[in-house]
Amino acid sequence: MQAGNAHYRLVSDLPATVPVFPLLEALLLPGGRMPLNVFEPRYLQLVDDAMRGSRIIGMVQPALDGSKRHDDEPELCQVGCMGRIISLSETGDGRYLISLQGICRYRILQELAVRTPFRQCRIAPFVGDLEEDRGAGEVNRPALLKAFRAYLQANELEADWESVSRADNTMLVNALSMMAPYGAAEKQALLEAPDLKTRADTLIAITEMTLARDNDDFGSSLQ
Repeated sequence: MQAGNAHYRLVSDLPATVPVFPLLEALLLPGGRMPLNVFEPRYLQLVDDAMRGSRIIGMVQPALDGSKRHDDEPELCQVGCMGRIISLSETGDGRYLISLQGICRYRILQELAVRTPFRQCRIAPFVGDLEEDRGAGEVNRPALLKAFRAYLQANELEADWESVSRADNTMLVNALSMMAPYGAAEKQALLEAPDLKTRADTLIAITEMTLARDNDDFGSSLQ
């Protein structure tokens, strides 16, 4: 069972409909934690409504091709991740600072016609996310850490290596995926990976391609 999912052992524990929070380049994964600065009135109301009920919000990216609905709202990616609000504080200027704990991914089945200012969708949860992580034992941990270390060195960044060394494979892969400063398409690929091994392999490949591209750009700038 992944951290944070103890309350959701069965699909019946999860809502069939969730309010969705479209946010570009935002990646929430099961067991991960995401801080959010909420300031738009419609999303302030979304948080208020969620706090009165299950506290669950459906994070999702806008469609990667930039397509829009007839009302100029963005179309949505088909796969997102549910998160439970585990902390909330109010600021003096009317914002909410919240923290979400990832529960499980979902596929959008239908966007509902609603009167709320925020959007709501009927969803199908990824049942496997409520179970032990598939592929965790097959993660190439040395290759993942090597790629992560190379990325940090190339960008002159530091990491708490003691915490990294203590993290199990699930926490390590998902935390690094959420932290990685990659674009919307890469974040969606990491989200939709069928198991932890595939997510780790995808993250390694993206990181290696980014480092190679940066090296090429640096070499070109010297010519």
